[in-house]
This record gives sequence, C-alpha cells and structure tokens, in this order.
Amino acid sequence: MTTVNPTPLALIAELTHRCPLHCVYCSNPLELQSRGLELSTEAWSRVLREAADAGVLQVDFTGGEPLARRDLVELVRAARAAGLYVSLITSGLPLDERRLAELVNAGLDHLQLSFQGVQEDAASEIAGTLALQQKLQVVQWVRAHRIALTLNFVIHRQNLDRLEEMIALGESSGAGRLEFAHVQYYGWAFANRERLLPTRDQVDRSVRLLQQAEARLRGKVRVEYVVPDYYAKYPKACMGGWGRKLMLITPGGDVLPCHAAQIIPGLRFENVKNRPLQEIWDSSEAFQKFRGEEWMSDPCRSCDRRGQDFGGCRCQAFLLAGDAAVTDPVCTLTPKRQIVDAIVTAANDAPPAELPAKLDWLYRPNPS
Repeated sequence: MTTVNPTPLALIAELTHRCPLHCVYCSNPLELQSRGLELSTEAWSRVLREAADAGVLQVDFTGGEPLARRDLVELVRAARAAGLYVSLITSGLPLDERRLAELVNAGLDHLQLSFQGVQEDAASEIAGTLALQQKLQVVQWVRAHRIALTLNFVIHRQNLDRLEEMIALGESSGAGRLEFAHVQYYGWAFANRERLLPTRDQVDRSVRLLQQAEARLRGKVRVEYVVPDYYAKYPKACMGGWGRKLMLITPGGDVLPCHAAQIIPGLRFENVKNRPLQEIWDSSEAFQKFRGEEWMSDPCRSCDRRGQDFGGCRCQAFLLAGDAAVTDPVCTLTPKRQIVDAIVTAANDAPPAELPAKLDWLYRPNPS
C-alpha cells in the first residue's frame, strides 16, 4: 500500500541566529550559525515559492531576531508574492516606525511580540539587555496599522508572581491574541532548567488565573496558554506530530521537522541549497524517521493515544532518556516517567523564594 505524505501547512523560517537579546530560555541550538552561513535573499525567495507550491499556507519569520536581516522587507514581499500568510515573530529590537510601515506595505499580516516580563530589571535579567520600553513602544506603533498583533509572554519560575500584571498589560495593549507560554526545556532553557522550572503550586495558580482571564476576555481577546510538559499527564504532539504539519529551515538552509531536531544523533538533514523543498518533505531521511506510527515501540505502539500525541517529543525523549525512539518521558504511561518525577520533586523541594543561586544564568551568546 502506498503511503500518502501529509501536506505541510506552515514554514518556520529561521532567517538568522543573530539577536540583540541573550535570553536564557532561547530555543535556538547551543551551536549557533554564523552570519556568513545564512541563506541569501534569492535563496530564501526561491524557498518561499517552493513552500507555497508544496501546500504551505503560512510562513513565520523568526530567528534569532529576524529584524537583524537587512533584507527582511524584501523577504516579506517575496512571501506575499508566493501567496503566503506572513507572520513576524520578533523581540521588537531593532524596529522603528518607518521600518514597520515598510514591512506592512510589503505584505506583513501578523506580528508576534515577545515579552520577558513587565518590570525592566527582571525582564533584562532574563534577556541580558534592556528591552521593555522599546517593546511597549512597538505595541503603540503596531496599533496604527491594520495587522494582527499577538503578545507572547514567556513565563517561568522567576516571573510567575507577576502574571496578573502581564495579563493586565496584554488586555490594555489592543492585541487580538495573548499567548502565555511556560518555558519548554530545550536549547538554552534545558541548560538553565534549575532556575526556570516552576513549582506545582506556581503552575496550578497560573492555570487558574489564565482560565479566568480566558473566560473574562472571551469574544474580545484570544487567550492561549501552554503548561510545562513536565507537569502534564500526557505528552503533547510536538509540532503537531513529526513531519505532519510543520517544517523549519535553519539560517543555513537545513530543513528540520522541529526546532531542536539537530540534537538527535545519527539524523542527516537535507539542505535547500542541494534539494527541492518538496522532495525533502516527502522523502528525506530525517522527516521519515519518526513520521507516522511504524517506528513506535510499547507503550506507544499499543496505546489508543498514539494518533493524538505520536509518542510525544523526540527531542525531549533524547534529552531526558538518551534515546529519541522511546516514549516521551513526560508521559505517565511509561516507566521512564520517573526521570521527570525526580526533576519535578527537586524543583518543588526548593520553593521559589529559597532557590539557591548554584549557578549564574547561561546566557545565549550572539554568533559572529
């Protein structure tokens, strides 16, 4: 029987790993790609056309900081010309009114602005630089344009006591969507996990507050939130399932099924410089490796949830259990859940106010 591959719906375009921020939970890989390896304007424009031909409906320009690319306006224009919905995921640095207007005129549909907190000192401790006032200014600039705005608040052990203030800021911003995302532990967040993982009481309180905000703002503002995997009963379908809905292209052109896939040893990733995007999606080794259900072992293979969460996150399985092919250890149906339970127990044994500063933050650097 011939297997029909799913159609990709979205492309995450990591235009650069350069960024003015140094966030301690950045999802970029620990080995950042230099500016000299970044795809050219022409290469990205071709890839955007190939993505649209493959069925992709939306492109998310991200990084690093996509505004670090001087050709961003050209890339937005190329994406719009290809018929894609264009979203910009940004820290807001560096941005001014003129460049924002140019991006909107080129075809930008949506801007997602990240926040590290609502107090300058605390936010700058996480970001490694002062940025809050610029972000607030960007909110005001965006309100002058007819594009969608999402505020993304990354929440964790160190800022959850300010959640009500974040909700209030989001409500007053005029944004149509507010996203409150508990840190997920990959990349730089995995390296800083001890100081970022909240207690169960913090998580439970955050869920109550966000459920209340969601109910109160329903019909006015869309409120979404993501809880930490470590506190979940079952794993999430990472990226909607490996090679099912989304693909990510690194600054240098490697095509990945998810942000962190390059940490998995033994996987070979194709590059858009050498092979058409449709072929990479359909038949490359990396996309086939964990696509579907054939690769699964028990308890996933015999689980009724295997078509919902697809065994969970392959990268998380590798980081926690040392094997990308096992059930995601956050799942309570696997014996490897004890790995996560031990981490959670340690986090709850040290209340936030008493957490020892055993190590300084490991800040994300900037590539050369």
